[in-house]
Amino acid sequence: MSDTITRDWRGKAETHDAERTVAEANDRQAVKKLRGRSWRLLGSLIRPYRGQVAWICVLLVLMNVANLAGPYLVMLGIDYGIPPYADSGDYSVLLAVGVAFCVTTVVQYLSTRNEVYLSGKVSQLILYNLRRRVYAHFNRLSVSFHDRFTSGRVVSRLTSDMDAIRALSDNGVHDLVLSTLNVFTIAAVMLWMDVELALVALLSFPVMLVLGNWFRRYSSVVYRRTRETIALLIVYFVETMGGVRTIQAYRRQPRNQRIFDHLNDDNRDANVDGFRGAAVFAAGTKGIGNAAVAVVMLYGGYLVIEDSIQIGVLAAFLLYLRRFFEPLQELTMFYNTLQSATAALEKLSGVLDEEPDVPEPKDPVRIDDVRGELEFKGVEFSYRDDKVVLPNLDLRIPAGQTIALVGATGAGKTTTAKLVSRFYDPSSGKITLDDVDLRDISNQDLSDAIVMVTQENYLFNGTIADNIAFGRPSATQEEVEAAAKAIGAHEFIMALPDGYETDVRKRGGRLSAGQRQLVAFARAFLADPRVLILDEATSSLDIPSERLVQQALRTILADRTAIIIAHRLSTVEISDRVLVMKDGQIIEDGSPQELMHSGGRYASLHNQWEESLA
Repeated sequence: MSDTITRDWRGKAETHDAERTVAEANDRQAVKKLRGRSWRLLGSLIRPYRGQVAWICVLLVLMNVANLAGPYLVMLGIDYGIPPYADSGDYSVLLAVGVAFCVTTVVQYLSTRNEVYLSGKVSQLILYNLRRRVYAHFNRLSVSFHDRFTSGRVVSRLTSDMDAIRALSDNGVHDLVLSTLNVFTIAAVMLWMDVELALVALLSFPVMLVLGNWFRRYSSVVYRRTRETIALLIVYFVETMGGVRTIQAYRRQPRNQRIFDHLNDDNRDANVDGFRGAAVFAAGTKGIGNAAVAVVMLYGGYLVIEDSIQIGVLAAFLLYLRRFFEPLQELTMFYNTLQSATAALEKLSGVLDEEPDVPEPKDPVRIDDVRGELEFKGVEFSYRDDKVVLPNLDLRIPAGQTIALVGATGAGKTTTAKLVSRFYDPSSGKITLDDVDLRDISNQDLSDAIVMVTQENYLFNGTIADNIAFGRPSATQEEVEAAAKAIGAHEFIMALPDGYETDVRKRGGRLSAGQRQLVAFARAFLADPRVLILDEATSSLDIPSERLVQQALRTILADRTAIIIAHRLSTVEISDRVLVMKDGQIIEDGSPQELMHSGGRYASLHNQWEESLA
């Protein structure tokens, strides 16, 4: 049973994954497009630091030259400075070799130190800019994107995927450039020293290429799987911790533990498979290298005995040969890092390629003196293509009028409010604020003019004062307190241990539901919008608190356009006008008193509400 549950959960998570990696991997064109998009992203990250990357390459060349000098100096010292290999002992040769060793050591030290520092600096700058870019893009994306993209996947993009790219940026350039230089320069030096011996040594190269090609193909599959399994693990962890109260309330800990264990097993198995392949490759490379050294030692010893080459050449040749296989191994291991980073880049580039459903206007219309008049003109909207929520809605709300939207669940009330807040754009038609299409108003001007308060308003870590001033950070302490007094929150805030400096803790956990709602009210009122939307905003308040808020609302909503959505009809009574909605259409429109005596839908709802109170 637990296997079925885990597969169902994993299947749903993968189905809704934005990149649809599994499905696209079966399509070569899609994979090619993904790779191209990923490389473009990587290029855009490196481009600002081309100068520093060029210096890194220069330093790597110096490191390579200093590294190659060692065996050659050993050859010179043996063949020209030490008897009986030299005709006579020559201390000047040994002294020169010693000085040369010192010089190459200093060059290697300085170039390595500067390369490590500069590489680390560039790596951190790349990651810094990428994090800022991804975070800013997540904030720009519309509510519809966040409705389908879970918080766990957001965390995965900014943690495990960033770690994979960090591994590439920290060591990628170093491994790629230095290893490539070492392979080709060592091969060239060995051929220059002795062609016959070099050809014997390079007989192992095709075997090494076969092993490396196998490991490259094997790791490309395994490392993609490790990225997918760790992403699913993070997604599930974040989602379960976010809903931990519900899990504990329904005693679902054992079931969730089983699902987590299966996901954890998948991630462990994927990583173990990766290490298994790496172990085979590392052991194979070491074995091939040792076999090559043994063959060269035997054949080179024969050549030395036959006076075909000098012993210093053989000693240097063996030293070079030991160094020849290390960069080959590093190049293949770099491919693993590249595979892991490519998988991460595919996911991040997919997010960065997402376009907001409600984009910022290219040439926004400036609105300085907002009156607050709203009008829906032939508005149609649907969350999905197959279900229209608002069919051809026409509605005018004069500036300063307070309207209430009532109706059964699913009637379209909250959708109407979200369209006014421009969380979504209409499928057709338009919504205007003071005769200006909302799509032509900048996001900043729109957020200054329209504020929406919902029943689950989010409180951030920090003090109560910080949360009230969230919509207007420049507000003074006096203004913060005045907003709290206006909605009746001042008294309970002052009763807290540190008053307005009290830390609300995670998501406002230190406060009751009603207190959190009052803080959210104070936040909206301090922002002083011309249009205020209250979506079930009093549902978390008890009766005394609701009455207190209603008294404040009568004063605060004066001369302000307001839209109130409420099932509690006591809140509706303060409105100037009531709109009864059904299936996205307005079926009744009038003042609360008029509709009460009309015998229509509102009167029926009001009677049902009064009976529920009895």
